[in-house]
Amino acid sequence: MSKDPIGIFDSGIGGLTIAHALKTKLQNESFIYFGDTKHLPYGEKSEEAIKDYSLKIAKFLEKRRCKAIIIACNSASSVAFKYITKHIKSIPIYNVIDPIIDVISKDCSRKIGVIGTKATIKSNIYQKKISEICKQTEVVSLETPLLAPMIEEGFFNQEISIAIIKNYLKNKCLKDIDSLILACTHYPLIKKEITRFYNSKIKVIDSAEIISNYIMKELKDLNIMNKTNSCNHHFIISNYTKSFEKSAFIFFKENIKLEEIDIWKSN
Repeated sequence: MSKDPIGIFDSGIGGLTIAHALKTKLQNESFIYFGDTKHLPYGEKSEEAIKDYSLKIAKFLEKRRCKAIIIACNSASSVAFKYITKHIKSIPIYNVIDPIIDVISKDCSRKIGVIGTKATIKSNIYQKKISEICKQTEVVSLETPLLAPMIEEGFFNQEISIAIIKNYLKNKCLKDIDSLILACTHYPLIKKEITRFYNSKIKVIDSAEIISNYIMKELKDLNIMNKTNSCNHHFIISNYTKSFEKSAFIFFKENIKLEEIDIWKSN
């Protein structure tokens, strides 16, 4: 089992930031990445749709003999994590929210801001989980729906994109925050712009590194780390487009070969 791959999935491309962090941290591990490009973005979908898509992908990765599955999408993590774990019990399932909550629990801030997709913010999951462990912490959330598509198109270091970022961060609900959670796996790519906006005066919480450290510890504890140097990575998408392949390089920082598998075609 230790030589089996880790399954990673997202509604599209953002989870590649998690995949890249895992590849850097766990160099012996193989993984299978599934990007559901046919149904992106999940942040705009209903809860039922997100649950159905996520479980179908998780079952696909389970059949591919993955030893663990990471839901590398905040929208799916917030809505579908419990649903998936009810249906798949043979392997560990991880989301991208609990590792961040674990880090926050060790150093509670006075006021934490959360930015993410509509689905993530409407779930209120960060506020619920943080309030349980940091009872004196104020948690404020803001939907930032324009950021993910902007990042996917590569427009995150231009005048118009910086204006969009600033417009969101100037929202009065984020005033006087000590920390900001980037509750979308796309957002690590604009961490520099966000840090610059705040003049490095607040803690910007980036999920990619936190999650890779968390998964490494989990694999060690379960004694399923791959100790041989024989890793192999597969990148699967449900609908191939040239623009996705181009954007994938920005997120994963390497050229990758994409395989199209429409797992809904038989339905």
